[in-house]
Amino acid sequence: MEYLIHLAILSSIFVILSLSLNLVLGYTGLISLAHASFFGIGAYTVAILTTGFHFNFFLALLIGMLISAVVSLGIGVVLSKFRGDFVAIGSVGFCIIVWSIFLNAEVLTRGPLGIPGIPRPEFFGFTFSTNYSFLLLTLLFAFLVYLVVRYVAHSSFGRVLKGIREDEDALQVFGYRALHYKLAVFVLGAVLASVAGALFASYIKFIDPSTFTLNDSIFFLSAVILGGLASNKGAVIGAVVLILLPEALRFVGFPPDIAAQTRQAIYGLMLVVLMLYRPQGLSGEYKL
Repeated sequence: MEYLIHLAILSSIFVILSLSLNLVLGYTGLISLAHASFFGIGAYTVAILTTGFHFNFFLALLIGMLISAVVSLGIGVVLSKFRGDFVAIGSVGFCIIVWSIFLNAEVLTRGPLGIPGIPRPEFFGFTFSTNYSFLLLTLLFAFLVYLVVRYVAHSSFGRVLKGIREDEDALQVFGYRALHYKLAVFVLGAVLASVAGALFASYIKFIDPSTFTLNDSIFFLSAVILGGLASNKGAVIGAVVLILLPEALRFVGFPPDIAAQTRQAIYGLMLVVLMLYRPQGLSGEYKL
């Protein structure tokens, strides 16, 4: 049972990440590989403030969201100078810079040693110390994020985002300032990603730079594409599948000496086949 709760907690955290990235990629069409950075900012903010300064988790969470908003606004202004694939390349550079800061700013982050002993959240004297109680907390956050993303997607703001995705130049002819909308959704996506990072740090109780690399951003991107672009249901499905599928392959009786490599090969093959025969994902509105 504890194993299933563990998987459910990780799935809930990655659902938050997938939903937040879907706003940027699925609804707006901005290919961003910087999501692991904001995930890391949220995680490191909570880790540093709760272990070093004894802040309450929820206060540290709010500070992490604020820091992510400021940083994402700054990088968003820079990335707004580019279009298309150049945005993706610029976000890769940002992701590498942030990872380097996590690795080398040893005074704050302890570098490659990481930060251990991150406490669980406490709310009015109640500590979410058990995995079951923490699962309820992550499910609550995932549900709230889902409602926020759903509201944005179905609002007039969301319709403008879809217009940017389809034809940004045509949208600006009607007087819309596409730059403002892109900055707003980029900041919102980053803020929501920092929430997932805070929950992850508090759950694992230890973080180090290896968790917030470019590979992790690619993983988040894969979850959104797999589930389906511009589909909140697809974002949830994609995150859950990418968490549970590798675990399910553990129970297939491969020879011990090649088990790990075989699981990865099958995992990758299944994703390739899905992209070939259903490029819009499991529940998507359009193809990337």
